[in-house]
Amino acid sequence: MRTAFTKIVATLGPATSGKDKIKALALAGVNVFRMNFSHGDYQTHADNLTAIRELARENGTHYSIFADLQGPKLRVGTFKAGKIQLKEGQAFRMDMSDVPGDETRVALMHPEIFAVLHPGMLLLLNDGQIQLRVNDFGSDFVNTTVIVGGPLSDHKGVNVPDVTLPISALTEKDKRDLAFALEIGADWICLSFVQQPEDVLAARKLIGDKAGVIVKIEKPAALAHLDEIIELADGVMVARGDLGVECPIESVPALQRRIVEQCRRAGKPVIVATQMLESMISAPVPTRAEVSDVATAVYEGADAVMLSAETAVGAYPVQAVLMMKRIITKVQKDPYFAQAMERYSMPPDKTIASAITSSMVQMIKVLEHPACVVTYSVSGKTTLRAARERPMIPILSMTTTEQVANRLALAWGVYSVVVPELKDMVEVTPIAIQSAKDVHLAKPGDELIITAGIPFAKKGNTNILHVATVK
Repeated sequence: MRTAFTKIVATLGPATSGKDKIKALALAGVNVFRMNFSHGDYQTHADNLTAIRELARENGTHYSIFADLQGPKLRVGTFKAGKIQLKEGQAFRMDMSDVPGDETRVALMHPEIFAVLHPGMLLLLNDGQIQLRVNDFGSDFVNTTVIVGGPLSDHKGVNVPDVTLPISALTEKDKRDLAFALEIGADWICLSFVQQPEDVLAARKLIGDKAGVIVKIEKPAALAHLDEIIELADGVMVARGDLGVECPIESVPALQRRIVEQCRRAGKPVIVATQMLESMISAPVPTRAEVSDVATAVYEGADAVMLSAETAVGAYPVQAVLMMKRIITKVQKDPYFAQAMERYSMPPDKTIASAITSSMVQMIKVLEHPACVVTYSVSGKTTLRAARERPMIPILSMTTTEQVANRLALAWGVYSVVVPELKDMVEVTPIAIQSAKDVHLAKPGDELIITAGIPFAKKGNTNILHVATVK
């Protein structure tokens, strides 16, 4: 569906690996495929990526692929019985001893946690379902009181809210996974556990320009540096899972809106993720609340909405994608959607490029139903500037490399074609017209709005706005 502005991300897993299953997802409406390096093996990831590229060539389109790195995982050790029950008010100790735990203590082999403790702070276990208050601690132990109890079993996760942990966002496993993802040609690398701008810079040194960098906002510490992190990243994911554990859960909707708005202002693609159609892991239809959740992200102007376990391990992966597409389509037909995009439009900055894209929006309003915006962009920057404005008509990106075309499949309203390097607008216009006809975005008599930057060899230099009529 080339007229879908908001893109759909599907996570691949046991339920959706292999070319036939990937093809079914693509036909249902997936634009972006996520390889989750917390699970699966290298051969499966490589085979899936090859299948996606082959499918793209067969369909004459582009799909974006991103490798989601696991990041550091903070976990408790094991228990003698495999599981215990913590009760409110009881004492509980965590320490660096690797002896299996019981109802009084458990191993916590993470000295970086002990380094940031202070009396009265909370430690969260098992996705925040268990809360412990710190009483006293040392370099290798912490004594706590259980504030909210519950069952706790082997290797459950630990969250430490409101502090910056002295730990890199890239583990040794992540570095190996990153090297492999770049080797097989992933379009984006998604960073977990980002706390500060330095985490993004460290990853950028390893990635270079081989892939775009998506930063997951899932740690409260990252919110204190949000502007800087967005500036350094190429894209952002609102990772509501851990964000909802370490922040008050009622604050997540406001944080989502804030992050989406700041990404839109910066012209960076933003994905809203986690539990969007969670019930469809085991049910053929979602809850009404889940439908509203997806719709809210679309109304806010997110570039993409993401399915995780729904497609990775769920019983109804294709149905989940079709449902998400139905929600997106319905929202786009709502007159309030266009009003919402205009209401939340970003004020122009004082640059020629911003003046051009602002003029593009006005031109769309004045002309009678132009078919699409066509951008010619070597780097993709001109295309992202156009997408930033949420123009309410499709954006056809003409670019010179498959790499850029693949990355842009993530961006709001963007569909790409690869063209030769062009020298001037005399060359651009006929190719723009033919490309729009070839991908069925325009027909004879339609008008196209074309944006580009002269000189064409200079990146990020949007300074041309042109109207052409399709012959």
